[in-house]
Amino acid sequence: GERKSLKLELKVLADVGLLGMPNAGKSTLISAISNARPKIADYPFTTLHPNLGVVRTSESRSFVVADIPGLIEGASEGAGLGHLFLRHLSRTRILLHLVDVSSQDPDDDAVDRAVGEARAIVEELRLYDETLYKKPRWLVLNKLDMVPTDERAARVKDFVKRFKYKGPVFEISALNREGCEGLVRAIYDHLQAQFQSTQAPEVV
Repeated sequence: GERKSLKLELKVLADVGLLGMPNAGKSTLISAISNARPKIADYPFTTLHPNLGVVRTSESRSFVVADIPGLIEGASEGAGLGHLFLRHLSRTRILLHLVDVSSQDPDDDAVDRAVGEARAIVEELRLYDETLYKKPRWLVLNKLDMVPTDERAARVKDFVKRFKYKGPVFEISALNREGCEGLVRAIYDHLQAQFQSTQAPEVV
């Protein structure tokens, strides 16, 4: 007889992948917009495995979102947990990069910290896989409910300028779902446009 030794790697299938530091609010977002109910807590690495959520924009229209453990600097070399699950984002059509722009410390430069964390995520993505790095990536600024209303516009503008980002930017609070509906509709429209450009079936 014959004997073979095989190594099988499972990759989840999702249309959208969530990226971000631990506690950026990824699990809160997927819980707010989909049927997924991940564990949520105020400490790092609450998410220990990929979570999939189906987001419905109507009875017949939906897409799938994947949430993986948060990335930290050095993830491409094995630090933290996120690197173990980055492969699950390889089949996604778009990545949402969640960034926490809030701060509970009045002496903390929230924008400087957020920019540093965002750059670290992008760099780890580049080091891990060039193809994944080149996927469409939207910026989602989260936890704006914790930023004084009269400071939000200036903080968002300052972050985008320092981060040198020129793509789509969404301002949300996943906790109270502020801005989430607009984000969901923009994602669905983008996915539909991609499917139509490749003459693929409609996202259902």
